[in-house]
Amino acid sequence: MPKVDGVTETGTQRPLVGRVRRWLRVLRDDLWTVRADPLPPSTWLRWLPHGVLCLVAFGVTVGAVAQLNDNGGAGLQVAFAIGLAQGGAVVLALWRPVPGWWLSMGAMVAGAVEVRRHLLAGVVHDFTWPWTSAGIIGQMAVLLLLSLRVRTRVSVATLALTVLVTYIIQGLWGAGGYVPTGVLATILSAVVVVLGVALRGRREARAELVEQTTLTAEERARRTLLEERSRIARELHDVVAHHMSVISIQAQVAPHLVENPPEELKENLDGIRQNALEALTELRRVLGVLRSEHPEGADALDEPGTGAAPHTPQPTLDRLDALVDNTRAAGLDVVVEVNGERKPLPPGVELSAYRIVQEALSNALRHAPGATARVGLRHTPFGLSVQVVNSRPTHPAPPSPGVGHGLLGMRERVAMLDGSMTAHPLPDGGFKVMAFLPATPDATVPDAAAADTKAPGPAAAGPAAPDGAARTANNPKKDTA
Repeated sequence: MPKVDGVTETGTQRPLVGRVRRWLRVLRDDLWTVRADPLPPSTWLRWLPHGVLCLVAFGVTVGAVAQLNDNGGAGLQVAFAIGLAQGGAVVLALWRPVPGWWLSMGAMVAGAVEVRRHLLAGVVHDFTWPWTSAGIIGQMAVLLLLSLRVRTRVSVATLALTVLVTYIIQGLWGAGGYVPTGVLATILSAVVVVLGVALRGRREARAELVEQTTLTAEERARRTLLEERSRIARELHDVVAHHMSVISIQAQVAPHLVENPPEELKENLDGIRQNALEALTELRRVLGVLRSEHPEGADALDEPGTGAAPHTPQPTLDRLDALVDNTRAAGLDVVVEVNGERKPLPPGVELSAYRIVQEALSNALRHAPGATARVGLRHTPFGLSVQVVNSRPTHPAPPSPGVGHGLLGMRERVAMLDGSMTAHPLPDGGFKVMAFLPATPDATVPDAAAADTKAPGPAAAGPAAPDGAARTANNPKKDTA
């Protein structure tokens, strides 16, 4: 049977010895370290706590030297060295808490040994031993700094060793003619350790709460972005499906428009038609998946509460008058201005322009009650400029969920078309949205922010903007505040 230090080791002792060894190894790793752990500046007080602790360290040094030299019988040099170590432990604990604790404990033991000689010789009577008053204050400061920055296990270990050393010196070793301070030092040390652990736990809980809040906000923003992109994809699907249907019908009718068409032409047109039908079938499958995620069809509605079916044709600028009438009926005074010669626009541009105006007016209703709005459309050879401006509200707006979703959808639509957009509050308390949507792929996209400085315009959401402040979406590669 194996032996440990000459004693036979039984099966019951074996796991116990292993646990003790692990505990000792953990204790060594926790306490036998010089790892730096600086005390960070306070959020409100900045470096004031560090200055206060340096003053405490100075007071501990002066007090310890005076007590040990005047009342403890220690020589001035010895008293100064011990007092300097006790005060220096407080300063050291600001950057390296565990070494600071070791220095404080070593200074206490050295002072107790030095004073004990004089107590036993009868030179000193009624001296506070083994802890001096200054030593207790210094030890409390060190333990507080340590428990604020290390794990609870380490704080408990240092407190236990403090109590153990105090018991060995005062209870087992002892002296004569002194005022015992071991119990007082133990109680005060336990109080500051509990306080430090509680403050550290509170700080960690707050930090974790802030982190979770940040993650939640990021996830909410990511989900909102995906929802807006899904909505845009569903809407643009209808546009693409329309063109694919036209291609299929034209490919089917084309052979009948030519007398005696060659077989090669028939085969090519038939192939075009088959490919168009297959693409249209796949598009319908995708649409089914996208719309199944929103069975109520809320995202496809033109105006809230209209009850429009999710398969309603996507709106164009031809329906702008109906949108404005609905907005006026909801209580917002709207003026529409159209400049330039209107020409046929790509369906995606028409749809995006309509949605931008719709969202801007909706935001004005939600965030600027009692305001007036002005919608401006300017047709240019290169595309369409859209502006929506609302005045300041006449009374505060009620809290509204989903803040920021409207501008996010506008940005996505403008970025999809390689356009530019700005959205910002006005000096008078109103809000403005301005977007330029290119009508052709090679159109030069003007900077909406630059154009915004030239002409006072029309545009969007309320002083308490959906994003709460100036929000911008322009070129995919550039954001303008």
